Formats: sequence, C-alpha cells, structure tokens
Amino acid sequence: SLAQLENLCKQLYETTDTTTRLQAEKALVEFTNSPDCLSKCQLLLERGSVRNYVLNYLATRPKLATFVTQALIQLYARITKLGWFDCQKDDYVFRNAITDVTRFLQDSVEYCIIGVTILSQLTNEINQVSATAFLIEADTTHPLTKHRKIASSFRDSSLFDIFTLSCNLLKQASGKNLNLNDESQHGLLMQLLKLTHNCLNFDFIGTSTDESSDDLCTVQIPTSWRSAFLDSSTLQLFFDLYHSIPPSFSPLVLSCLVQIASVRRSLFNNAERAKFLSHLVDGVKRILENPQWCWDVGLYNCTGWMNGEGELLRQRNHRDGLEDPLEDTGLVQQQLDQLSTIGRCEYEKTCALLVQLFDQSAQSYQELLQSASASPMDIAVQEGRLTWLVYIIGAVIGGRVSFASTDEQDAMDGELVCRVLQLMNLTDSRLAQAGNEKLELAMLSFFEQFRKIYIGDQVQKSSKLYRRLSEVLGLNDETMVLSVFIGKIITNLKYWGRCEPITSKTLQLLNDLSIGYPFLSWLLGKTGTVDSVRKLVKLSAVQFMLNNHTSEHFSFLGINNQSNLTDMRCRTTFYTALGRLLMVDLGEDEDQYEQFMLPLTAAFEAVAQMFSTNSFNEQEAKRTLVGLVRDLRGIAFAFNAKTSFMMLFEWIYPSYMPILQRAIELWYHDPACTTPVLKLMAELVHNRSQRLQFDVSSPNGILLFRETSKMITMYGNRILTLGEVPKDQVYALKLKGISICFSMLKAALSGSYVNFGVFRLYGDDALDNALQTFIKLLLSIPHSDLLDYPKLSQSYYSLLEVLTQDHMNFIASLEPHVIMYILSSISEGLTALDTMVCTGCCSCLDHIVTYLFKQLSRSTKKRTTPLNQESDRFLHIMQQHPEMIQQMLSTVLNIIIFEDCRNQWSMSRPLLGLILLNEKYFSDLRNSIVNSQPPEKQQAMHLCFENLMEGIERNLLTKNRDRFTQNLSAFRREVNDSMKNSTYGVNSNDMMS
Repeated sequence: SLAQLENLCKQLYETTDTTTRLQAEKALVEFTNSPDCLSKCQLLLERGSVRNYVLNYLATRPKLATFVTQALIQLYARITKLGWFDCQKDDYVFRNAITDVTRFLQDSVEYCIIGVTILSQLTNEINQVSATAFLIEADTTHPLTKHRKIASSFRDSSLFDIFTLSCNLLKQASGKNLNLNDESQHGLLMQLLKLTHNCLNFDFIGTSTDESSDDLCTVQIPTSWRSAFLDSSTLQLFFDLYHSIPPSFSPLVLSCLVQIASVRRSLFNNAERAKFLSHLVDGVKRILENPQWCWDVGLYNCTGWMNGEGELLRQRNHRDGLEDPLEDTGLVQQQLDQLSTIGRCEYEKTCALLVQLFDQSAQSYQELLQSASASPMDIAVQEGRLTWLVYIIGAVIGGRVSFASTDEQDAMDGELVCRVLQLMNLTDSRLAQAGNEKLELAMLSFFEQFRKIYIGDQVQKSSKLYRRLSEVLGLNDETMVLSVFIGKIITNLKYWGRCEPITSKTLQLLNDLSIGYPFLSWLLGKTGTVDSVRKLVKLSAVQFMLNNHTSEHFSFLGINNQSNLTDMRCRTTFYTALGRLLMVDLGEDEDQYEQFMLPLTAAFEAVAQMFSTNSFNEQEAKRTLVGLVRDLRGIAFAFNAKTSFMMLFEWIYPSYMPILQRAIELWYHDPACTTPVLKLMAELVHNRSQRLQFDVSSPNGILLFRETSKMITMYGNRILTLGEVPKDQVYALKLKGISICFSMLKAALSGSYVNFGVFRLYGDDALDNALQTFIKLLLSIPHSDLLDYPKLSQSYYSLLEVLTQDHMNFIASLEPHVIMYILSSISEGLTALDTMVCTGCCSCLDHIVTYLFKQLSRSTKKRTTPLNQESDRFLHIMQQHPEMIQQMLSTVLNIIIFEDCRNQWSMSRPLLGLILLNEKYFSDLRNSIVNSQPPEKQQAMHLCFENLMEGIERNLLTKNRDRFTQNLSAFRREVNDSMKNSTYGVNSNDMMS
C-alpha cells in the first residue's frame, strides 16, 4: 500500500536503527524492480504528504549543503506541477505555493532565501516543457497540451501574485542598507532578481517551442497585469537597483529591464505607452551616461563595445585572456545595427572620432609590422582595434539614408572608405605570410554595406564620396570600384580557401554583386539588367571566371580539391552568381551557353559511364555527382527567365534525369548525397518568375511531374526502411530529406504547368503515387517533430495548404485516423510561434471548413446528384468527431481575444466557417466569456459579440466573409478596450481546457 511505502521511505531516511534501515532499503530495492513501480511512484508523488515532508525538512534544516537544498526544492516544484490539477474535497491542494513559503519569508535571511528559491524554481519548472511533462499521465498522447493547461492555470492563479511579492521584497531590500559583503544578504538579493526574471520570462501564451533560443521577442504580459506596468515605480525600481547595487548584479537587473521593455504594445493605450517609453528612455540614457558599467566584462552581452575614453573593450580582453566578444557574431551584428542609426545622428562628431581612432590604430599597426621586436600580442591587439573600427565604419556607412544625406556627409563617408581600402591593401600584401580572420570578416562586412549604399544605378556618380576616392586612391568611376570588389574576392579565394566563414561570405558578396537592383530598375522604367552588373560582367576577371569555372581551372586562385570552393556548400553560391552573370548577355546565344555547360556535360557523362559498369569507385562517383548537382542547383536558381531556364531544362531532360534517379536509388540512406539531389529536383520544378512555360503542344509539364513523382516515391519508400533512427540523428538522416520532398511536391502541385486531371483520366498513377507517398511519410513523423523542426514545419504546412485548396477530394478520401492526424497537426500549428506556419494553418483550416460547409449545404438540399463517396465519408468522420473542429474554434477565438494576434486577417477567414458549423458551441463559448467578466462589464462584452455577427448571413460568399473580417477588427478593438479598463482580465484557461 502507499501508506506502507511512505513508512518504508521514512525508515530508510530517518531511523537510527541500522537493522530497520537495512530492512527498509531491501524492501525498497525489491519495489523498484517490480513492474508497477512507476505507477505507484506517480500515485505517491500525487499525495500531499510527500510534498509537505520536503517543506518540513527544509524548514528544520536551513543550513544543508547547497546541492541538497537545490535538489529538494526541485523535487517540491516537480511534485507541485505533477499534482496541479489534483483536487481533494473541492480544494486544489497543490496550488497554495505562496502560503507554503510564507513561513520561510517571515524568518531569518537564510529562510527567506529558501522561500524565494522555492518560488523561483516552481515558476521555472512550470514554464519548462521538460521530461516531467511526459510523466504527467502515463497514457497521455498529448503531453504538450497538458503542460500548457498547467502553465495557463498557474499564470492565471498564481504568477502575478508571485511577481508582486518579488517586487515588494526588492523594494524592501533596496530601502534598507544591505550589507552585500554578507554572503546571505548577497544571496537573497540574487535570488529575488532571479525570481523576478523568471516571472517576466514566463511563456504567457504557450508559443515558445525552442528553449535554446535567445531571440528577443514580445513579452505577452496578461491584461490583468496592467496595473503593475502603468505604475511607474515598477520600472523605476530596477533602474534604482542598477545604480545602487554592485556591478555583479547588473546583468540580472538589465535582463529584467529588457523583459519589461519588451512588453506587448497593446497593453497600453497611446498616451500610456508614450509615458512608459519616455520613462524607459530616460532610464536607459542614465545608464549610458554612467561609465562604470563598461568595466564589468559580464555586462558585455547586455551593453556596448567602447568606454568613455574611447578604449575598445576587445583590447582589454586580449590582454587579460578573456573571451573575445567578436566570437559572438550575432551580438556583434546586433550592436552594429544599433550603431548604424545612432552614429548618423551627429555624424560630423562620429566621423571625426572614427578618423582619429582609426589613424592612431593604423599608424601603430604599421609601426609594429615594421619593427623586428614587435610582440605578436601587441600586433593582435592592434588588429583587434582595427577589426572593431572597420565593422563600425561599415555600419555607419550602411546607416546612410539617401533623402536625409548631404554632400558633406558623403565626403565624410569617402574619408572613412579611403582609410579602410588603404588598410585592405596593407593586409592583403601580407597574406602570403600571415592574416587575421576576424579582420577579414570585418572587411567583408564593410564591403557589403558599401555595396548596398554606393554601388548601383540609384547612386549619383557625382557623389563626393566618388570624388574623394578619385583624389586619394585613383578610383575614378564605378567600374574601377567594382574591380576593387572583384580583386578582393579573388584574393580571398586564393588565400582563404580553407577558411569556411571567409569563403562563404566572399562568395555571398559575389552573389550580391551579381543581383544588382532589378526592382529599382523596373521602378525607374528601365529595361534589362542594371548598369552596375553589366559593368561587372565586362571586367576581365569576371570573364575569366565564366570561361574557366570548373575547379581545376582555378589554379590562379590557389584552389584545390581540399578547398572550400570544391567543398559542396560553397559551390551552389558560386554557380548562382556565375549563372546570373552569364544571363546578362546570354539572350538567344546557345553557343555561349553550351560553352559554359561543357565541363558539366563532361562530368555527367563520366558519372553515367560509372553507373553503366557493374563495379565502380563509389566514393569517386559520390564526390563527382554531389558536386555536380550543387553546381547545377546554383545555375537553376539563377536562371529565372524562360529562355535561359528552358535551355537548362532541355539540357538535363531527358538525357541526365536517369542519373539523378539512380543516385537516389543507390544512396537513399546517405543524406550527404540525397540532400543535394533532392534540392536540385525541387529547384527544377519550382516555377519561379513563371520560367516554366511550355508550349501548348508540349508534354514536358506532365513528363516533369512524372519524374518528380518517381523521385519522391523512390526516396520515400526507401527511407521508410531505415527503421528506428536515434533522436539526435533523426533530422539529418530522415526528416531533412522528407522536408525537401514536401517542398518539391508543393512546388510541382502549385506550379500551374500541369493539368492534374489528365492523370486519372488516362490511368496514369504518377499523381496518386506521389500523394500516397506523402501520406506514408507524414504518418512516420510524430506530431511534436512537425513543430520542433522549423524547415519541416514550413514545408509540411505549405504543402498541406496546396492540398486542401486544390486536392480536397483526396484529403476527404483518406482513412479516419489520417484525417484526424492532419486536423490535429493544424490545431497544433495554429499556436505556433512561426507566423508563416500559423498563417498556413489558418488557410488550411479555411479550405477544410469551406469544403465541409459546402458539402453540408448540398446534403440538406434536394438534389438529383448525390454526394460522391469521398465527401459523404468525410462528413461522417467529422460528425463522429465534432470536438476537433470545436477545439480549433476555441483556439482561434482565444488567440484573437487574448493574444497579440499578428495575423488577424488570416485568423478571421476560417473563423466564420467554424462559427457557422458550430453555432451552439459558439453560443456556449460566448456565454462563458461574458460570464467570466466582472458584473459591470458583462453587458459591454455581450454587445461586442452581438456586433461581431451583425449583418452576417449564413453563407461563405466573399462579400459575407469580408463583412465578417471588418466586424472582427472592430470586435477585437472593443474587447481589448473593455479588458484594459477592467480590474482583472478574462481567464483564457477555461476556453482551452
């Protein structure tokens, strides 16, 4: 019995009798080996006595070892989460956390620390989708749903009280003269800040799918918290703490401020938001005016890069052996984005400071290079300073706004550009002996910003920047500047071929140069390619690349088979750029095209020769094919005009398509081979810019889809034979290929170059094979994986959108369990953090609901033609499972009312159909929401719902839908205004349970 089990545990841990302890240990060991151990442990944890025992143990032993205290607190938090919905005599016994810790908070500092840590750990535990979620119910199939219900209930019942308690304790602490040299008082303040941050970092609306992500997102503070954020003392508390406590606490204080600054804007009206932002900016300004923060290296990630004296922090890090901030490229870019705007505010002062610092560093650097006694550390320090300065110069140039810029500012840009190009000449001259990777990456960042602002038809070539370049460096026009770009690209490929970051960014720069500004040319009424790209193509170095583009011809770049250009990841980018440059003067010149494709033709023939023999060098065949298809994918991506793409299509089909199919058949289990082949096929079937336009007498569209179906079917059937794949390898070995197949099928189905009705008409099973393979692949993927992997999510929901729009009869013909799987995936996707996924789910749901509504309308009318078998069965399935559609109605309405809905229009489209299909359920839902309001607000909320359906007819015609969408916008605005003025918000948990 459970009572006996509890008694054995007490004997094991509390008795002083050795014999009794040994007997208890023996009995418990036998119990752990029994088959019902897990279920009984779960029941044991659900009993409040264990939880109370943990609290009592902590209360009587405040000086336990830290790891023991932490383990006990974690146990308390997990038991509380597991038992959150357990009820004894109408009392939720696990929800009295604040009461539980009150006795700790009223005692000494040591006890206070335990109490605050309990609340902090509990908040963190309930916020996490951890392994405990899968233990909540042994037979549950939706642990994530259970977790969200617990988190929502905790948010609505306890979280605000915990946050308020934490802020009040911080106010009390800040009002006292704390002795932070005292370890216990120091620890209490640290735990209070952690608790506050955990409250502000809570996933309020259940959309955080990636716990490792550190992206700054909007904090969806509930409406019921408005009072705390309208009270300026809450924000002021953290600014005061920042200035009054030691720097070691500052990162936590700033983290809290970041969360507060990120609260959703809809929490305030315009006047309230202006007041809040004004207070926030004043506080930030005060922090920036205080130079002491720069000296705490731990603050680097939250603040800046230079102190008040202009000394770069990286110099200090180099000398002290600390972590180099330049390693965090994301943080560097974030800071540069801010500097690009701030630096242009008083640009004359900014430019003067940068010139001064750059000249000092460049002179010191040159002197060190000329000195035989210079230490490598001193050289590295100066290179670090120059790296930062080059990054910053690129950022401030990138911040130029054409309509707000003056000739004087362009001249200042010229001064900065001249200095960077002179530095480049110096560093390039030393590359044969030594180079600095981070400085080269900064140079590439600078070139990218320079390209965006000063290269292209939108730039006035009379700009004072060009005048300064002519005076100092002899670069008289854009063509000469472009030659500098190409020269740098060639130099990098020659000396940095083994450095993947530099090689990839260098080729990306070449790719960006090849694009130009086609949209701007169209806007200005010009035709053809922009002048800057035409000038680029005429450069001798570019012509050499076009005529000698295979890797063995790049000896002048120092590229060999071990370099990253031959490494497959860079080849696609390289050939995309070359393909765009080739298109500039290609026109109808097939000879030039054939000359360009000649090396690729030879490579394909070589692979075909290998496949034709019974035995061949498999590794050599893989290496040649894989590189070849990456080259072709780059070219196919670049050829977005009908003329050039048709040349490529006729070159590859039918001659070389069997080689691609054979590669999939042989190496389906090797993603290093299948991924590039599948991606090439996905690119070939993508009708980008309407490039796939076949003549009316051409069967090529149907033939291309047959090849697509053949590849999807072959890969799909074989990849499913892999069996169980380890979780850490499942994406690389299986899901990535499936994702590409989904993208490929979506592109083919939505390309508008195939009439899919002919397949069934003439007994061709290509379409059916592809769709059935899609279903088999889909059913092999757990629901959680569909949302855990972003690329898989996007490809799946995009394909599903096309299927529900154009092939709903196929969806309706599926087995009931398949239909329920698809509907469940749509329901899960409605709450996805990725807006693209959420919007796609809304569209899918709209198509399904519209289909259902039409079929129901037909079934209720007297018609001579009965419903087809698929439609009749689909209606029957949905009538058997109304809860699925009702749940989605509840979800959509919840998002629109309670969350910061980012795609309201998309949400509105399926909502009308959901309401018309579930009128009674919608009425009950409406009444529940109205009744949850304060009595004085219920009439206003009722009126909001009345206005929502005003003038709406019982049909899904476009005019009626548009009217409903307009009503919904007004409805959401009125509901938000009503809840803002309410003393407490609506409990959305009831809607979701």
